[in-house]
Amino acid sequence: MKTYTITEINELLEGEITGNCAHQITAPEQLEKAENHHITFIGSPKYIKLWEKSKACAAIVPENLNFEPGEGRAFIRVKNVDLSMAKILEMYTPDPPVFEIDIHPTAVVHKSVIMGSGCKIGAGCYVGKDVMLGDGVVLYPNVTVFDETHIGNHTVIWSGTVIRERSEIGHYCIFHLNVSIGADGFGFRPSEDGRGLVKIPQIGNVVIGNGVEIGANSTVDRGKFSSTIIGDGCKIDNLVQIAHNCVLGRSCIMAGSSGLAGSVTLGDGVIIGGSASIKDHVTIHSGAKVGGGSGVMNDVAAGQTVLGYPATDSREMLKQWIAIRNLVKD
Repeated sequence: MKTYTITEINELLEGEITGNCAHQITAPEQLEKAENHHITFIGSPKYIKLWEKSKACAAIVPENLNFEPGEGRAFIRVKNVDLSMAKILEMYTPDPPVFEIDIHPTAVVHKSVIMGSGCKIGAGCYVGKDVMLGDGVVLYPNVTVFDETHIGNHTVIWSGTVIRERSEIGHYCIFHLNVSIGADGFGFRPSEDGRGLVKIPQIGNVVIGNGVEIGANSTVDRGKFSSTIIGDGCKIDNLVQIAHNCVLGRSCIMAGSSGLAGSVTLGDGVIIGGSASIKDHVTIHSGAKVGGGSGVMNDVAAGQTVLGYPATDSREMLKQWIAIRNLVKD
């Protein structure tokens, strides 16, 4: 069990301690569930009432919160509670699963694979012909990496993930359970006789930048031609669909169950809310936001926020919702 004093925690946060806490702190915990050996977080004054009832011995609070912790308890006052919370959670993160041997004997690794130093390959993995693994790549059990794929340094790939041939993966990426990279894009057209569907071959690949994280059961399809591209620093939630030939800029966020149809382009820093869907060939420019559950049918300007189905500027959509509500009241 990892334990720290309030002083040791504050050495990392570089905040200001108010009050006195002599406990060894064993973990962070939310206000309602915390015990007297836990540290918790107060993001705004509305949670002060919960602090009064909480058993936590310490809390991270905004530096401008005008409130005292009480006897035998302490606050660490910081500029940004959320970022400080992230640092503390990292302090208490449990160690990852242990590899007793670097390359498990049940893994199938083609003789042509080029592997950097410190790689670990778990039981039941398959690594195909001419794959290149950078330094410190970790493949947890039952990962499949097909031919001619390149994976950058210190990328971690969790069990059940399948990476199709010719994919290019950057450094320091994390793919969670059952991610699919490089499957066929969804391309069909009616046959000439009108009696069936003709499959359109998908001959491109997937290119993923550095520091990308993709959640469990999400998919990134390969391009029909050229590449589907995920830019550096993008964060993709669980159950997200990214279709063929989409291009994401840097540091985009896609929340759970959202989806991009084919050839969608996202600028830098775009945020897509949960369950939102984006029509094919739409461009969402840098800094734009799409509200959860929205359906985007047209391009979205830089910095704009859109809501609803079909998605409209958020201010206009809110006016429409208020007008409809007033009609119902009448």
